[in-house]
Parts: sequence; C-alpha cells; structure tokens
Amino acid sequence: MKVEAALAFGGNIGDPVAAFAAALKGLRAHPDITLGQLSSIYRTPPWGKTDQPEFLNMAALVETSLPPQDLLAFCLELERAGGRERRERWGPRTLDIDILTYGDAIIDQARLQIPHPRIPERAFVLTPLAEILPQRLIGGRSVTELLAAATDETIRRDEAATDRLKALLAG
Repeated sequence: MKVEAALAFGGNIGDPVAAFAAALKGLRAHPDITLGQLSSIYRTPPWGKTDQPEFLNMAALVETSLPPQDLLAFCLELERAGGRERRERWGPRTLDIDILTYGDAIIDQARLQIPHPRIPERAFVLTPLAEILPQRLIGGRSVTELLAAATDETIRRDEAATDRLKALLAG
C-alpha cells in the first residue's frame, strides 16, 4: 500500500537548485517512490543560526510503499550524495530533506518525528507546503491556517530558480 508523504527541501551553499534536482531525480528513480506535485522554490532568511546565507526552500509530495524509517534513510542518502555534511545544528548546508508528513502517521522516535514537530513555527516550510497541500491538517489545523499565523514577509518566491529546477528535471 502506498502512502502520501510530504518532504521539505532546503539548502544555502553550493548550488541548491542542482542539489534539489538531483535529489528529486533520485526519488523519481526509486522503485518504491512516485514523485508527485512540487512547490515553487522560495528564498528565505536563515532560521536558528542567522549569520549565514539565505536559503532556498521547496516542498514535494511523494507516494511510497517504503516504511517511514526507510524513507528517512533514503532521504539521508540523497543528502549525503548532495554533499551534506552535518557540522553544526541549523548551520549552512548543501541539501536538507525533512519528512514533514507520512499519511496520517504520528511517529515520535529519537531520529524520526512525524509530523515534523517544528512545522507550525516555520513559515519557510509552511509557505511551499501550502502551495501543494493547503488543507492538510497538522495538529488539528490546516497548513493554510498555520501559515496565516506564521507569515514571514521576507519569504519570496524565486521564479528563476523554480524554472531552472523544472528544466533540470526535464533534461
């Protein structure tokens, strides 16, 4: 049985658009994952550790028959393939992939929490997620409602990056 999962992508060093494209191609190539709708790419200020370059962020829907722990392991493989080095919490990164939702599952494990616990406080996650999954309930509130409460005016859609991603995925 396939489950719909929402993934968040972020990066702020190297070429995040190319890293997103490579990871999305990796997801698309996996026999147990079907790549679904993609959000636009957004430019966002850094969160947590603010003395670093701005981020590019987006969201994607996938359908998968992988258990959530296996999906996480595959996402971590894609991060490593994209040059991710975990040096400091909330520090600069080439590629970050978070599992935001996995069907209606609620998981609270040391390495995996679904829904992602910080979704409600992160407009940089909610903005792209609202584009592809606006009515999804998280903690009893829709993504659209959560976004209205967390709006950050400094988040802006990057049409050029979005168009470049589409071209990289098509080629």
